[in-house]
Amino acid sequence: MKAGFIGLGTMGAGMANNLQRGLTARGDGLVVHDVRREAAQHLIQAGARWAETPAAVAEACDIIFSSLPGPPEFEAVVNGSHGLLAGIQKGAAYFDLTTNSPTTVRKAHASFETKGAYLFDAPVSGGPRGAATGKLAVWCGGDQEVFDRCKPTLDLFADQASYVGPIGAGSVAKLVHNCFGYIMTVGAAEVFTMGVKAGIEPLAIWEAVRQGAIGRRGAFDSLTDQFLPNKYEPAAFALRLAHKDVFLATQVGREMNVPMRLANIALSDLTEAMNRGWGGQDSRAIMKLQVERAGVEIEVDPQRIAEAVEKKGKSR
Repeated sequence: MKAGFIGLGTMGAGMANNLQRGLTARGDGLVVHDVRREAAQHLIQAGARWAETPAAVAEACDIIFSSLPGPPEFEAVVNGSHGLLAGIQKGAAYFDLTTNSPTTVRKAHASFETKGAYLFDAPVSGGPRGAATGKLAVWCGGDQEVFDRCKPTLDLFADQASYVGPIGAGSVAKLVHNCFGYIMTVGAAEVFTMGVKAGIEPLAIWEAVRQGAIGRRGAFDSLTDQFLPNKYEPAAFALRLAHKDVFLATQVGREMNVPMRLANIALSDLTEAMNRGWGGQDSRAIMKLQVERAGVEIEVDPQRIAEAVEKKGKSR
């Protein structure tokens, strides 16, 4: 199987290196392209073939990968005068590893369908270190049968390549992941600054939190207890107690003149939940307010959750 890689920046270079090593070991080759030929020089010296345009990559390859800064660059690579659509072969699979817009990839997917080719939105997570070491998650949206066929090639540069759902699902998963992470980042800065201004040394705060429930278990892992199964009773930690704790935290913030925007939003939701009579339910019952606002239903079979948790444990 001839593979192509477009976009050899910080992330792309690491992934392409691993891909090339794996392809070479199984007797296959790599075709590469970047806006700067010098970015591909080390791959060319190792045996990769240079292509002048994305179209030339598409003409030569059965499976294509791209790692790009964002939607504008993706549009240019796909739809440019010498873009992928100009040269894509029938039956070829194209995995865009960019953190992209679900709307953009769904629109592009229709164009690839007219060519008899398969587009996957397949954003990655692991950072430059993960790209270099192969410790990388790839979340793929598209045709599952084609994904299964291509997975051995994905496995050459990522140890956690998985099928998420139809086209656009990979992008949505990545945006959930990143947005959650940055909300936590802002929240961490908020509560840490409150703690420091209240007189605690920063490392002492970090060490203390690491010893608590939040530090011992990942925040996303905890969603399997109440949120996913939609089961908030019996309470592991009562909502009325959480309301008290967040109220006290915001009180310290006021006393120390520390802005605590996220904490006050959380307190507002906790107060609304208290007023609905949920004080005896688990503290995560406040999540029901957002589920209601979003107009969705979330209730996963506990057996499916248990299987997913076990699968994650085995993959570590």
